[in-house]
Amino acid sequence: MSSATPGKRSTRKTLIGFVTSRSGDKSIKVTIPYKTPHPLYHKVINRKTVVHVHDEKNATKIGDRVEIMETRPLSRLKRWRVVSIIESSVGLTPDAISESDVAALVPTKKVSSPTSAAKKA
Repeated sequence: MSSATPGKRSTRKTLIGFVTSRSGDKSIKVTIPYKTPHPLYHKVINRKTVVHVHDEKNATKIGDRVEIMETRPLSRLKRWRVVSIIESSVGLTPDAISESDVAALVPTKKVSSPTSAAKKA
């Protein structure tokens, strides 16, 4: 079989999210929020994806903004690992971060639809 090349590792998906739970030793939950328009009514809707992440050094805490990368399956649910801590939370208690706090920091995806283009014309 062929061995993995060093350049291959850089093609893995990376995402940025917020640590919302420290469930066990070297395990965290990261919430990746995003906004998308409703397909019919075009109101912006807050959505989120929650993934289980491996934190080898136990360096993260609740509220931290982290970059995560795809990896091989490490357990039944963990398929991601922490690459770096982008922004450390300062003075936050575990209950201080909420979904609305996270949603306020997320840019809105721009989706053009044929119906909205017809309304403008």
